[in-house]
Amino acid sequence: MTTLRQIKAIANRSQSTLLQDAAGAAALMVMLVVGLHLPQLI
Repeated sequence: MTTLRQIKAIANRSQSTLLQDAAGAAALMVMLVVGLHLPQLI
């Protein structure tokens, strides 16, 4: 249970930047997918 408590505590502390972090992770995933498909497009 301590792991779950730590995750909740971290989420509560970083709630202000959580949306920005999620947007950054999504942007990285998009760049990865585009980069992997780029050789097929050229």
